[in-house]
Amino acid sequence: MKILLLHQYFLEEDDPGGSRWNEMTKIWTAQGHEVTVIAGMMHYTGSQKREEYKKKYFVKKQQGAVEVNRTHVSESYNKSFMGRLWGYFSFMFSSLWAGLFHVKGKYDVVLVTSPPLFVGISGYLISRLKGIPMVFEVRDLWPESAIDTGIIINKWVIKVAYAVEKFIYKKSKLINVLTPAFYKTLRDEKAIEESRLIMIPNAADFSLSEEVLQTFDRDAFRKQHNLDNHFVITYIGAHGVANHLDQILEAAKRLEDTSVLFLLIGQGMEKTRLIQSAQEMQIKNLRFLDSVPKKEVFKYILASEMGASVLKKVDTFKTVYSNKTFDYFSCKKPVLMAIDGVSRDLVEQAQAGSYVEPENGDEYNRIIREYLIDPERLHREGESGYHYARENFDREVLANRYLAYIQDKVLTHK
Repeated sequence: MKILLLHQYFLEEDDPGGSRWNEMTKIWTAQGHEVTVIAGMMHYTGSQKREEYKKKYFVKKQQGAVEVNRTHVSESYNKSFMGRLWGYFSFMFSSLWAGLFHVKGKYDVVLVTSPPLFVGISGYLISRLKGIPMVFEVRDLWPESAIDTGIIINKWVIKVAYAVEKFIYKKSKLINVLTPAFYKTLRDEKAIEESRLIMIPNAADFSLSEEVLQTFDRDAFRKQHNLDNHFVITYIGAHGVANHLDQILEAAKRLEDTSVLFLLIGQGMEKTRLIQSAQEMQIKNLRFLDSVPKKEVFKYILASEMGASVLKKVDTFKTVYSNKTFDYFSCKKPVLMAIDGVSRDLVEQAQAGSYVEPENGDEYNRIIREYLIDPERLHREGESGYHYARENFDREVLANRYLAYIQDKVLTHK
């Protein structure tokens, strides 16, 4: 099968962040399928292009067996709401141009993953003009999440976003969603027929966690990074409006009399403000670290006692699975889950951590103190999450299922 993937945030080989599609494409190409990617030149938490992309609009490169075509994204992307919006539109235009004029050959399917939603427009036009079916993936309910977090407030922008969403869903041969809640929303509220809906969720990357474990010296790593004698809770991910990491700052302040140390690893438009807030609050048991490559991420998780999954307290986020939760599972670490809904259900079904009400500092304080006096619980819940993910969220199994759906529901019914 020849697959053309449009993914604005497809990672470079040394990028930090969620690597769902980097791993999926590796699995597919290892099986002999051909995958070409059209991706942006900006990391989703970045503020500027890499030097190799400066003053360039199109760069073709090879990442293993995957051909990646990097296209222009405005460097205003992470500076403001309007900058973010222009970042979306700039990729929409550049990816369309690349798909029509730079990427050669005939493909069986064009697969578009969102957000941003607007990449679906370029995916549709490429699909239409090249005469190939489009599969659309919903990683986040957009525009709902942007509206609920206050990122989008202009009624005309909201109206256009919903119109674009409706159009893309209508034109997609197949729609993949990442959670049961997304599936229910598209079926019941957006009237998408079930014959066009599938669910391939995020997954645990056991191959990477096991590779790191082979040579990882936990005691040496903790000593090297001054983590000895601390109960380490690590958050990996974006520092944005949607994450509302102020709640972690508040939790750290309440736990200053304990051995708890929070590590916040990542980038985002809120990071500078959060650092300033932590300084003003004189918080001593919290550290901000820059983004690190995925292998280093796993080392920090393995050196921790728990992993935290955190989002703002809004109803839309009750529908999402947090990427980082699966990384914690694969490293046998219990999850401090500050996301209600399906993410909470996931952790409770797996018996792999505890739900803490988002933005409730008293609950953070109570629950974390319970773990401090019961270290055996860490081991028990870490093992439980690992085995649950092995049975239900193995990336290779899900990647093969994805291909089977495309073959059965799209290519055999052209």
